[in-house]
Amino acid sequence: MAPEDLVKFAAASVVSHRLRSLLTTLGIVIGIASVILLTALGQGTRDYIASEFSQFGTNLLQVNPGRITTGGMPTPMGSTVRKLTIDDAEALRRAPYVQQVVPVAFGQGRVEAGERSRSVYIYGVTSDVPEVWKFGVGSGQFLPPGDPRHAASVAVLGPKLAAELYGNVSALGAYVRIGGRRFRVIGLMASKGLMLGFDIDDAAYIPVAAAQQIFNQDGLLEIDVVFSNTNDSAAAADAVRHVLKTRHDNQEDFTVTTQTDMLQTVDRILGIVAWAVTGIGAISLIVGAIGVLTIMWISVGERTSEVGLLKAIGATPSQVLLIFLGEATMLSAAGGVIGVLVGLGLAEAVRAVFPGMPFTLSPIYVLAAIATSTGVGLLSGVLPARRATRLDPVESLHAE
Repeated sequence: MAPEDLVKFAAASVVSHRLRSLLTTLGIVIGIASVILLTALGQGTRDYIASEFSQFGTNLLQVNPGRITTGGMPTPMGSTVRKLTIDDAEALRRAPYVQQVVPVAFGQGRVEAGERSRSVYIYGVTSDVPEVWKFGVGSGQFLPPGDPRHAASVAVLGPKLAAELYGNVSALGAYVRIGGRRFRVIGLMASKGLMLGFDIDDAAYIPVAAAQQIFNQDGLLEIDVVFSNTNDSAAAADAVRHVLKTRHDNQEDFTVTTQTDMLQTVDRILGIVAWAVTGIGAISLIVGAIGVLTIMWISVGERTSEVGLLKAIGATPSQVLLIFLGEATMLSAAGGVIGVLVGLGLAEAVRAVFPGMPFTLSPIYVLAAIATSTGVGLLSGVLPARRATRLDPVESLHAE
């Protein structure tokens, strides 16, 4: 038999038993679809977070109070987290590699203008925010430069907050009350939208010292640092640690995080998810492989006369082997393709219900999914195919 005849023969057998073929591939379809859906979500999440971080530039690091990792024995009296201060932030300005520093205080409070009020996030920052956070000022100006310890009564509003409070009237020069304190609006931010779940447009920006007074805080939420060499984040982080340890009695009671560290943390979390996805897919593929093996084994038993006829007209054992292996491969490959289509369809359905859900699927994953399903089918078809090659043609012809 010519190779094309072998392919046609195997394809005809698969097509002639449509329902059985569909049920045989169901396990593979479920496995591939689940892997495609969850892989697309995981990769999309990573790409989304990476793009959000990249908006701040690649040479930004963050300092937070307290240590993420601890060691040694706990003290009998316990301990408290040492706070970061504005003085710490000012000291970092003199550190090697450091270009700009933004001390950040943060809280949620009411912003009132006339009879209107709105509860929003309040950011206590300094004049460097537009350059450090890559934010644009739509009109007016941002907070003026000066001593960050000075609690000036000026504020900058996000465009959404300004629209809610003032409508179509310009808010520039008007007065608002934030946390019960009166501030003059000197600027409006350009629209930025959502960033890591926070609506940046629905927020107010005031001097960091004023925010500390309003929220009764004597420490900072974080200190954001821009360093000069984008290829040497480790050296910049070491310089920051050295300065702060000198100020904190040689204790590293803070955490310095670069954007690389942030992405590595995300990758570790997604790696755990990937293992879970792999487990789900592996279980489904094993079920699918058992289904292919079972159906093909039964198929060989039902088609003994057909095998006998093939051998009687000159088909060799290797050709019979190829026919049944071809059927198993076609079934599993079809299951892989259908599984990919189902996975992509489910992803689009989820995206339609939740428009903000990130999905990214590399063609490499699609090809790998189809190749894996094909390989599973090929392996599961070996035993039934070998059984078919061992059938005696004479006995097979007398089987029915």
